[in-house]
Amino acid sequence: MLSQLKEDIQSVFSRDPAARTTFEVLTTYPGLHAVMAHRVSHVMWTRNFKWPARVLSTLARWITGIEIHPGATIGRRFFIDHGMGVVIGETACVGDDVTLYHGVTLGGTTWNKGKRHPTLGNGVIVGAGAKILGPIELGHNSRVGSNAVVTKDVPEGATVVGIPGRIVKTRQETDPPSSEDEVRRKAIQDKFGFDAYGIGESMPDPVARSMHAMLDHMHAMDQRMDQMCSALRHIDDSFRSGDMPHLDRADFIAVLDELDYPCAPRHDVPPDGEASTTSPPEK
Repeated sequence: MLSQLKEDIQSVFSRDPAARTTFEVLTTYPGLHAVMAHRVSHVMWTRNFKWPARVLSTLARWITGIEIHPGATIGRRFFIDHGMGVVIGETACVGDDVTLYHGVTLGGTTWNKGKRHPTLGNGVIVGAGAKILGPIELGHNSRVGSNAVVTKDVPEGATVVGIPGRIVKTRQETDPPSSEDEVRRKAIQDKFGFDAYGIGESMPDPVARSMHAMLDHMHAMDQRMDQMCSALRHIDDSFRSGDMPHLDRADFIAVLDELDYPCAPRHDVPPDGEASTTSPPEK
C-alpha cells in the first residue's frame, strides 16, 4: 500500500506541472485523496466488508467530488486531474498509468447484474467531460477526446472524438508528409485564400483532416491539368497555355437585373459616387 502511494504521488509530479512539493500534493490534490480512499475501501469490499466500504467511498465523494465505487478495480499510478464530477462504476476496470480529467464517467448501460462498466487498458487518457458507457474495452494507450461519448470498443493506440465517439487517425498512424507536401498544400491554401481554421494535420480532428484531403486533391488536379496542357503543346505548337479570361462583374449586370438579383448594383449611383441624373430603367 505504501509503495502504491509513492507511485501515485510520483504520477502527479510526472503529469501535472503545477505540482511543487510532496506536502502540497498530499494535502491539496482531491484526485490523490480519492484514489487513496478507494484503495482502502476496495480492500474492505473484497474482504466482504461491504457497508463500511460504501461509507468510506461516500465520505470520499463528499470531500473530493469524485465518486469511485469500492468494487471498481484501479491499477497503479492512476491519476485524476482536478477530478470534480468523475464517476467510476462498480465493475469498471482501470489499467496502469491511466489519466482521467474532470467530469469523466465510466458508467453502465444496463440494470442487469454482471459486467456492465468499461475496461480501460494501460496508458489510456480520457479528456474532460467524456462519457464511456457499457462493458466495452479501450485498448492500451488509446485517447478519448473531451465530451466524447464512447459506447463501442476502441482499438489500441486509437483516438476517439465526437458524439457518438468515432475513431480518427493521427499523423503517427500514417506516413508523415514530406516538406514538399507541406509546401504544395500551403500553395493551394494561398491560391484559394483558405486556412483550415488554424488546425494542423497533427490534430485528431476529422473536419481538418477532410479539408487537408481536399487541398491535396486540388493540387493533384492542377498537376494533371498542367500535364494535359504540356501534352497538347507537344501535339500542336500553336496551342499555348495562359491565364484564364478575367470575369468582369459589369458584363453580368444585365443578367442580374433580369433576375432581380438582390446584390445587383444600383443604377442611380454611378461608380464615381456622384448623384445620377437618370432614373433607373423601368421593368
